[in-house]
Amino acid sequence: MILSYLTPYIFLGAAWAKILYAGVNESGGEFGVFSSTGTVGTGLPGEFGVNYAFINKSTVDIFVDQEKINFFRVTFLMERMCPLAFGLGSKFNETYFAEYADAINYITLEKGAYALIDPHNYMRYNDPSSQPFSGSVIGNTSDPTAATTQQFEQFWHEIALRFVRNPNVVFGINNEPHDMPTELLLQNNQAAINGIRSAGAHQLILAPGNGFTGGHAWTQVSGDNDAPSSDFLNKLVDPIRNTAMDVHEYLDIDFSGSHAECTQPGPSNLANLTTWLRENNLKAVLSEFGGGNNENCFEEVDTLVKYLAANDEWIGWSIWAAGPIWGPNSPCCGPDTGSLEPGQVNDLGEPDAFTTVWANAIRPNIPKNLKKSGISSLQ
Repeated sequence: MILSYLTPYIFLGAAWAKILYAGVNESGGEFGVFSSTGTVGTGLPGEFGVNYAFINKSTVDIFVDQEKINFFRVTFLMERMCPLAFGLGSKFNETYFAEYADAINYITLEKGAYALIDPHNYMRYNDPSSQPFSGSVIGNTSDPTAATTQQFEQFWHEIALRFVRNPNVVFGINNEPHDMPTELLLQNNQAAINGIRSAGAHQLILAPGNGFTGGHAWTQVSGDNDAPSSDFLNKLVDPIRNTAMDVHEYLDIDFSGSHAECTQPGPSNLANLTTWLRENNLKAVLSEFGGGNNENCFEEVDTLVKYLAANDEWIGWSIWAAGPIWGPNSPCCGPDTGSLEPGQVNDLGEPDAFTTVWANAIRPNIPKNLKKSGISSLQ
């Protein structure tokens, strides 16, 4: 149980008015498991370089050396890291971990950037065949097949132990929790924090909200009348006060990132969340957002990123998404957008989002004074 009297003492700090982390998502480690029939176990464990991959090192070189970013959110799948035969916990598929660690170490140790570790699982485990809706909600005691909150803590303890000496990692608790009791989300987030800190790891942690961690919905009910994230997430306790909120925000009509046009205004949709952050002396990272290949989205994405830079409560961002095996497909924002992987084309054979969205809306907004050294932190 999280005691309410602790709330005023968590995550204290000054307002720094600075974007510390700016970058891109690297998506691919979660690929290869979709099943149109919902067949459990499809694509598991999969073959590295065929069914899934994490980064192209040459792409990381371009982003760090040419684009001057310092932040990569790197996805993986918990069912590959912790095979179903083992269950969620501290026993890993060592081959998969080694492949993932190679990507993280290249970004951090070779290139000197920061890497956000991203279990891309929607706070679910045991069946990724129809993500984001398949699998058992972690900690759901009414589901006998669900991994427990204690197992989730063990999982994060093990991850943290393995990266404890790498100051450039950031721990992202889980991608886009949704349709679950927000109090249970609080318990799972707290368990992850406890597991990480008990491993001796002091790096930055990002804690997601409910409702796909959408910024626009942070202070609203979501799912099946699930309580707002704002009702619970200010009750998290980090003994070293190095945790921020993990937020996503798309700009299309239903906030899904599946449409080409940007019709939702980012700043006004994030305003209530920003106020909540300020009132609770918290910080946030917008770890996933995106826009389509059109002038409307260029303008709206530009406006969104400028809004983050203008508000002290936001310390970083990463746009969705690059990745080694997207090919001409689009990670978001309409079928003709393409990915942010340099040198690729979209489904029409035209330049992809790196040439369009990135060049028009992201490159002009990359801060010159990003964090360059020291352990990942709120400052």
